[in-house]
Amino acid sequence: MLDDRTPSSPPQGEGGSANRFSRFVALDWSGAKGRRHKGIAIAEARADGSAPRLVRPRHVWSRAEVLRWLLREAERTPTLFGFDFSFAPPFAERGAYLPGEVGVPETARAFWAYVDDRAPDEDLGAASFLEQVHRPHFYFGIADGVKADFVRFRQCDARLNAQGGRKTASAYDAIGAAQVAKASFAGMRLLHHLDGRVAVWPMDPLPPHGSAVVEIYTRIYLRNAGLPGTKLRTRAELDRALAALGSPPARLRFEPSDHQTDALVTAAGMRAHAREPRAFAPDGLTPTLARTEGWTFGIV
Repeated sequence: MLDDRTPSSPPQGEGGSANRFSRFVALDWSGAKGRRHKGIAIAEARADGSAPRLVRPRHVWSRAEVLRWLLREAERTPTLFGFDFSFAPPFAERGAYLPGEVGVPETARAFWAYVDDRAPDEDLGAASFLEQVHRPHFYFGIADGVKADFVRFRQCDARLNAQGGRKTASAYDAIGAAQVAKASFAGMRLLHHLDGRVAVWPMDPLPPHGSAVVEIYTRIYLRNAGLPGTKLRTRAELDRALAALGSPPARLRFEPSDHQTDALVTAAGMRAHAREPRAFAPDGLTPTLARTEGWTFGIV
């Protein structure tokens, strides 16, 4: 059994962790219903410091297609892939993902399988899990009561907020444009299909070789660029943010969507953050949290 006094991943030294990846890929994710999703965008920043670029910028991705693409790319070159959804719901605060429910797993990896088994939605969707299977645990509007009673956060979210990072969306909040619940639970289905094929940090220790998947949060990298965290919607705003992260400009020939700017900035931000000695050994991450809640890459 893991001892909570021991880090979940051994220190990588680590500045060396930045050197082991050939590229950093950010995936702006979507939990929308349907088979194709305009909200998905993919960008990569190569370790050589070149300008980040969009992957198939005109393509409308499906989630299943992203899964297949990632598995192919993970084999080709050592890549750090980042997804902008919560890899697990809060656990530490209440000692359960869905308090009061019987038979719900108590580790993230088992919970991914639980969600996948109970969400028959097309294209790895998970809306039915929230809307029908475990409806009482999710906030869909005023008829559900007081929203504050549903809003719970993980330990890494609380740490980010203490640092001024403004993590405001909860995995149990399923209403509004800013909600992350549907995207996160759809993402957990994807993680279940990745399980055992590509390392998922910190549920898995960072492997010495090959690719890995981490959770990301774009606002962290906008803050690192000295920006307030609002969406970027023009080429000029994008290139200013990239410059602040030590990256060459993207030099796009079209005005990007905010999904594309999120992916480009985050890919560059991941590349910069990987040089941080504590990138994969953040303060506060214990083996128990690694098993249950996970951690956002970028919070140290």
